[in-house]
Amino acid sequence: VQLPASGGGLVQTGGSLRLSCAASGRTFSFYVMGWFRQAPGKEREFVATVWLSGGSTLYADSVKGRFTISRDNAKKKVYLQMNSLKPEDTAVYYCAAGRTLSGSSSQYDHWGQGTLVTVSS
Repeated sequence: VQLPASGGGLVQTGGSLRLSCAASGRTFSFYVMGWFRQAPGKEREFVATVWLSGGSTLYADSVKGRFTISRDNAKKKVYLQMNSLKPEDTAVYYCAAGRTLSGSSSQYDHWGQGTLVTVSS
């Protein structure tokens, strides 16, 4: 499974961005899809994850109420709508595919190359 992410860029504080991840392969709907991020000099951290059908989601406390994860199984895409962005949201954002609705990166088997989000103050 390949997971190229797109939609990153430079945005001002309070702005919005929508990240997309387009999966290859036939088994997209069998995977839990997640977003993680890694800021410069920091470890990768969990952002959000969505269940197979899209019915269940989990969010990191730091993004709850501002970010929304969704998926379109017909298009084999997962999205991350990011609103009210803050400078501390600056990071490379990675799309990942796994089997468990979890915030642990060890539960994800496939990772994309990431897209950079920069939030200016």
